[in-house]
Amino acid sequence: MARVASAVHLVTTDGPGGRAGFTASAVCSVSDGPPTLLVCINRTSSAYAAMSASDVLCVNTLAADQSDIAAAFGGRTPMETRFAAASWTRIVTGAPVLEGALTAFDCRIVGRHPVGTHDVLYCAVVGLAAPGDGQGLVYAERGYHAVPLTHVAPREAAA
Repeated sequence: MARVASAVHLVTTDGPGGRAGFTASAVCSVSDGPPTLLVCINRTSSAYAAMSASDVLCVNTLAADQSDIAAAFGGRTPMETRFAAASWTRIVTGAPVLEGALTAFDCRIVGRHPVGTHDVLYCAVVGLAAPGDGQGLVYAERGYHAVPLTHVAPREAAA
């Protein structure tokens, strides 16, 4: 799996278990009606207890210039230090939304499923933050890499 490039996200929560967050590459779309995401969290994660006690989270998709905060949320950095490294806001659920993220999906957790060492969280999207800009951030070959995000106009169909 180290060879598979994946977008980098910060998954954050703030609820009965406290404020917590972790860096995740195991995030994907499940459905667009209703809009639903899938998030995987390792049960050994320092954020696991808080995520387990909460019914809300925010999936913050990172820009290339946010690799330092991705590293802080991915390591053994104390939670307070992680959150002090950036500016945050809140929209619908109260979960922390990273200012300047490429996009942020504010979600309610609607299902949980244990699989091996992880829990799979099914997350209904209830709000979106204003989109940021810049290059995308992916993780591959055990490192962060920038990905240019440019709009390519669709080709017109042949007559």
